[in-house]
Amino acid sequence: MNIQIILNGEPFSLSDGDTVGHLVQQLGLHNRRIAVELNHDIVLRSQYAETRLQTEDRVEIVHAIGGG
Repeated sequence: MNIQIILNGEPFSLSDGDTVGHLVQQLGLHNRRIAVELNHDIVLRSQYAETRLQTEDRVEIVHAIGGG
């Protein structure tokens, strides 16, 4: 069964029971410096694997950019 979330403002389909960690892996961002916000709350990297996504969750993923 699939669920629909909103990813960076756009509809996105996932399998029921998928986690933030799976989403990050699926998008090829697992080795990147990113921040993930789920329904306006930051998800710590240590919680990606245990944070399950549900229908209509709003996920924002941004890349961390260093500079000087």
